[in-house]
Amino acid sequence: MSVAAEPCAGQCPDHGHAQCLLCGSRNPWSLHLSFLAEKDGVVCTRFQAHPGLQGYAGILHGGVIAALLDTAMTHCLFYHGVQALTGDLRVRFVKPVACTETLAIRAWIVSSCPPLYHLRSEIVIAGSTMARAKARFMQRRELA
Repeated sequence: MSVAAEPCAGQCPDHGHAQCLLCGSRNPWSLHLSFLAEKDGVVCTRFQAHPGLQGYAGILHGGVIAALLDTAMTHCLFYHGVQALTGDLRVRFVKPVACTETLAIRAWIVSSCPPLYHLRSEIVIAGSTMARAKARFMQRRELA
């Protein structure tokens, strides 16, 4: 089942991530997330959760939440022209997320010293932070 994201502001540039499980246009199981950039370089999207992504009854799976936060940070780097891999991801689950909620997801760069980047992301519902993450990313080298 694909669930489209709703835009926030200006669109992120193409990133060549077509087979991605969360944002890929060529992956039949993709959630088809689409991130947009705000003027300050923050990227955002909206995502409608559904029961097919639950862990405990009625609650969005923690692994899905972690993946959404990680993907938001990856897209923030894409927007800034950087392809990087997650080196360390720390997620704080603040409140349970119901499978019926619409999530607002945001990510931003905290610091950069290429090839290392530090980012943060959050999931907010009705003004309340449900989960947040911080991560370190290492700039991607071309594969041989």
